[in-house]
Parts: sequence; C-alpha cells; structure tokens
Amino acid sequence: MPSEIYGEAYEFLPRAEILTFEELTRLIGIFAELGIEKLRVTGGEPLLRNDLPQLLGMLSSIDGIDDLTLTTNGYLLSQFAQPLKDAGLSRITISLDSLDDEVFKAMNGRGFTTDRVLESIEVASDVGLSPIKINCVVQKDVNDHTIVDLARHFKGTGHIVRYIEYMDVGNRNGWQSEHVVSAEEIITRIDSEMPLEPAESNYQGEVATRYRYKDGSGEIGVIASVTKPFCGNCTRVRLSTDGKIFTCLFASDGFSLMEPMRAGASDDELRDTITGIWTARSDRYSEERAANPSEPGAPRKIEMYQIGG
Repeated sequence: MPSEIYGEAYEFLPRAEILTFEELTRLIGIFAELGIEKLRVTGGEPLLRNDLPQLLGMLSSIDGIDDLTLTTNGYLLSQFAQPLKDAGLSRITISLDSLDDEVFKAMNGRGFTTDRVLESIEVASDVGLSPIKINCVVQKDVNDHTIVDLARHFKGTGHIVRYIEYMDVGNRNGWQSEHVVSAEEIITRIDSEMPLEPAESNYQGEVATRYRYKDGSGEIGVIASVTKPFCGNCTRVRLSTDGKIFTCLFASDGFSLMEPMRAGASDDELRDTITGIWTARSDRYSEERAANPSEPGAPRKIEMYQIGG
C-alpha cells in the first residue's frame, strides 16, 4: 500500500462494500465453470485479510480449480505459511526487489529490511509451498545493479526468480520509459556470469519467458510487458474485493458483478454477464504504449494495489 495515502487516516471500504467469502466462492465457482483453472489471491497485501486461511479453504474446494496460489510481500508469511498450506494453497509468490537492505528499504517505502522476507521464504519452503517464485521489479539506477546477486542467491535452491520490467501501472509511480531495464538486458547481465539457455513455456499464455541455467541448477523468468507486450495472448481476468472484474491490468474501470449478484441474479445470469464482458474485451494497452511511446497513456488507471499483478 502506498505510504503517501496509507496512514492512520486512510479509510478502508466499509465491510458491506466488500465481497463476502461466500460471494467470492460463488463467483469463482462460476469462473471455474467457464474454464478458469488457476486462481491467484493478491492484494494489496492479502495476508492482512482476516481469516484468510478460511477463504483459501473454501476456494480450494471449488471443482475445476487445480492451482491455487498467492502473491505476498512476505512480511507476515512466516506465521501464516503452515495454515495457508493446510487450507489448500498450492504454492506462493513473494515480492523481493533486492537483497541489498538499503535498496530494499528505499523501494518498499517503509524502511523494512529483507530479514523477515528471507525468513518467510525459508518457512514457506519448509512447509511445502513450492516451487516458490520471487518477483523482482527492475528499475534503472534503482535496483538493476543488484539483479545478478539476487539470481546468484537463489540459484540451486529450487526457487524461481522472475524479473519484471518496470511498468506504468496505476497513477502514482512516476513511470518514464527511460526507467525501464529491458528483459533482454536483464538476461544478458545474468548470462554473462551464470550461463543461461531458453526453456519452453509451461502453458499457453504464460507471461514469463523462461530461461534455465546451463549447469542444470534451476531457472529464472523475465516478464517483458513493456518491450515485448503480450496483450494478444492474455488469458487473465481480475476480480477486485468490491466485486468488479477487470480484463486488463491497465484498465480505468471494471464491471460490477456485485450489483447484479446482490440484486438476485442467478448463476446462469452471472455466467452470461461474465461471458459477455470477456468476449467483448478489446484491451491492448501495452501494445498501444509500445507502438506510440510518446503518446500519453490511459487518462486514469486502476491502482495495482487494488487488483494485484
């Protein structure tokens, strides 16, 4: 959560405006009937949600959901790892932009060091939430000088570091194209010290391009959403805590499912609504940005802390 707006005076959504666990389970069940197999719980920070293991237990029991995962900053994970695993969580993704404490403190904006995150990675691994993916957003002249150290630290551990090109998500990060370190450059830097070779995708629509170490000691991934956008292959839909679905990370607004559901819509009617929204989508923000880098982006985009990655 951005420190400049998240303080003692921050007003959270009233509970009545947030989907209940039962409503979430019902909607995810409908998505599963439409073919969704992978489900990721994100945030903000999902471990702040009260009774999260209970929700995960309900979601993991939905027919058709084969892969239930969660993205977290890792700060609270060491105390939740076992309950989350017991509830049915398959694996976990942890955000860690640098191993350098001074760089990490500057990037998280809270002065937190890496200690608790690294401890959480160990605990999560011990309870079987693996393979663990480590997400690193790379910014030029901020943390790009630490990316090789991060790769080296996790090489041979079974964990997968994924480097993400710095994106213009939301309206607050002051993004400029010159702040982007390309996926190609990231791979070149790591390959020069720890030789890499391309690896096949795990599934159609996978956003990360995979590379494995030539010595067989693991793999890394890069997400080139700025230099090589993949809008045409996008298979992700996002459901916000207030019941809206977003067909693009860079959308300005979503489509409410809470309103028709609470107005008494049947499962068939909700299914038809979701199908209509999905088939009519024309999102290609990243491709448009790449084609016209000098043009202004969307007038206002949903904040990433509201709908995750």
